[in-house]
Amino acid sequence: MTRMADQPTVEVEIQVAAPAAVVWELVSDPAMPARFSAEFQEGSWDPEAPGPALGARILGHNRHPSIGEWRTISIVVACDPGRRFSWAVGSAENPAATWSFEIEPDAGRADSVVVRQRAVMGPGPSGLTAAVEGRPDLEERIVARRLAEHERNMRATLEGIKALAESAP
Repeated sequence: MTRMADQPTVEVEIQVAAPAAVVWELVSDPAMPARFSAEFQEGSWDPEAPGPALGARILGHNRHPSIGEWRTISIVVACDPGRRFSWAVGSAENPAATWSFEIEPDAGRADSVVVRQRAVMGPGPSGLTAAVEGRPDLEERIVARRLAEHERNMRATLEGIKALAESAP
């Protein structure tokens, strides 16, 4: 049984025939996921705290058919060029969600990497919190549906990264 208190997590990975530096340029661009995600509509660096760098802020715009539109401010909580890029939505101490990309060498293949995207919901409140509080008897179903939505968008994003990286000069 998956409950919000368990900080539900979804992870997707893909093999990309491109150097880590090329993939890094894509995953550390906050606008890139909006090219492929049905929900994430726009992302940009906050001009007062630009990145990619620890503590940088990402301004996001999202849209969901059941929830409507909303804006977010995220804080970069991991920034290891060529390896890991992660941001916490809302608050670094109590995020609504934490998203990350990880890049690892693909064993035995030169200029090839494995890219993972992960989303961890909670521990802080999010739009999902109200849905669960309104129907606690359906919490497991609500959480499972949200994880499935995240997974679809993450797969689309990783497929897009793969296509862009593998076609880069």
